[in-house]
Amino acid sequence: MKILSFIAPQDYQDQEYGDSKMVLEANGHVVITASTAYDVTGKFGSKTKVDVLLNEVEEKNYSAIIFIGGPGIYDYFDNQLCQKLAKEFYNAGKLTCAICAGPSVLANAGILSGKKATCFESEIENLKIKGANYTGNDVEIDGNIITANGPHSAIKFGEAITEIL
Repeated sequence: MKILSFIAPQDYQDQEYGDSKMVLEANGHVVITASTAYDVTGKFGSKTKVDVLLNEVEEKNYSAIIFIGGPGIYDYFDNQLCQKLAKEFYNAGKLTCAICAGPSVLANAGILSGKKATCFESEIENLKIKGANYTGNDVEIDGNIITANGPHSAIKFGEAITEIL
């Protein structure tokens, strides 16, 4: 299955991206990397090849979407295109996933209200304000939404996505 992984062009969380991608690919999934630019650099200096620009993404071409965390994701919390895609995947019944600070994209899109979710500690209050039921677990699955709290959970996050797909 083709899975879309969104990373910010600067300061995405290298481990969250790399570990989740490794698990998904080891289980036969194709990970397509999307961003708003082709030149991307992780928080710890990783360079990643971007396959598609965010404005070229069509939900129908993918089985799931993942929003990777790191400091760069903060610039996308209120990005209308990110929120639109999150809603499209969610409403189509496809896996809509986020790790670290990424769940705030889902919360701001309005799809975490009444859902169990977890996130990086800086985003707990935002998730609660947006109606999510924050659990504090490493990984949380609620219907077609999967959230994780940070880099130490990236492998478990990838395994949870694989298990559902």
